[in-house]
Amino acid sequence: MRKISLLQIGVFLVLFIAIIGLGFGTTALFFGHLELGDFRGVLLIILGIFVTYVYAVLVFRVFLRIAPLREGVIGQASKEEFVYHVYLLFFLLIFYPVMRSGAVPLPLMRLLYLGLGAKLGDNTYSSGIILDPIFVEAGSNTLIGQYALIIPHVIENDKLEHYRVRIGNNVTIGAHAVVLAGVTIGDDAMVATGSVVKKGTTIAAGEVWGGVPAKCLKGGRSEAEG
Repeated sequence: MRKISLLQIGVFLVLFIAIIGLGFGTTALFFGHLELGDFRGVLLIILGIFVTYVYAVLVFRVFLRIAPLREGVIGQASKEEFVYHVYLLFFLLIFYPVMRSGAVPLPLMRLLYLGLGAKLGDNTYSSGIILDPIFVEAGSNTLIGQYALIIPHVIENDKLEHYRVRIGNNVTIGAHAVVLAGVTIGDDAMVATGSVVKKGTTIAAGEVWGGVPAKCLKGGRSEAEG
């Protein structure tokens, strides 16, 4: 794993302080005068946290618009590495705690993932964790099961890369399954609970994959081998 520099931390802290100021400042300005009863303080804190997360998503997207993070290899000491480390701090300190909590309703998690750049079709939800949402595409009527992981990045010692994960329509990814970088999953396919789909794997439409590492259990390839 590569070291995050003090300059990268400093850039993130400037953005983070701006997010906090905007979030709680907006809450005080628009909601501070409301009569909210005995729980006024608690409700204002909850509102402040919610508004702050909205600003966090907006600032994150503006940051990536100014300094895009692209698919492929990230060289050491490169501009892309600088952008990646600031990007990583957003997730480590702001977004991952929410994504890993399991306490946020699926419709709100869908909105968060969309806000963070994931491309999700109609009626597609994740009860798992989508890492690097900007590198994930999923079609309509697809379900990512509880505590499943979609991992578009490759971190192997000093090696650092991102490869897009593409998931089709009507796909089911079972609970605790892991889908690694560069995987493509066709329409109507299924990944069984607890499976690990290796980097760069292509799962054809209608196939069922399972195991560690995952292999085709049902569909075109397994039937051809049989």
